[in-house]
Amino acid sequence: MEPMEPMEPTEVADQPPVRVALVIGSNREGRFGSVVADWLLGRIRSHRDFEVDVVDVAEVPLPTTLSPSTEATEALAAVTPKLAAADAFIVVTPEYNHSYPAALKNLIDWHFHEWRAKPVALVSYGGLSGGLRAVEHLRQVFAELHATTVRDTVSFHNAHGSFDDSGRLRDPSAPDAAAKVMLDQLAWWGRALREAKEVRPYAG
Repeated sequence: MEPMEPMEPTEVADQPPVRVALVIGSNREGRFGSVVADWLLGRIRSHRDFEVDVVDVAEVPLPTTLSPSTEATEALAAVTPKLAAADAFIVVTPEYNHSYPAALKNLIDWHFHEWRAKPVALVSYGGLSGGLRAVEHLRQVFAELHATTVRDTVSFHNAHGSFDDSGRLRDPSAPDAAAKVMLDQLAWWGRALREAKEVRPYAG
């Protein structure tokens, strides 16, 4: 019997791109998250599968009361449409005291339906742990919100030493490779869940 010809990869060029919201999860003065986010934006924009929008918790003054107010209404009007329109998310988080920032949790908690049945990729930075304890906590939170986190992450251990003063990675090979794997997974999940919901609305 003749060996079977290998299958050609599925063409996705004629499909609309995956709309991804990049969430910068720290609002601390002097934060390093914007450096990581700028690097990541370059990787996202060079990936053929995405169009990207940025949600920065430092620019979203949501109150922590989780109760209606003029302040909350105005902040939600700026951010909720971006989250609702997204097919997928990438969350950039530092690690504060073995977990993730309060401002990020507040943004997450102000929303519910916007996260449902969508994939989330996680990028972290910190000291020796690289923010991975924050990532593990976020996996539990997003599971409760019916979102699915992709397996592979990008983490920066001793993050300040990984970038030079101009915001460029000193050694980009490993982070670039990790980002490609993560983004490929996110693109697959983003398309798969978008197509599934077009056939059958998520009822979880």
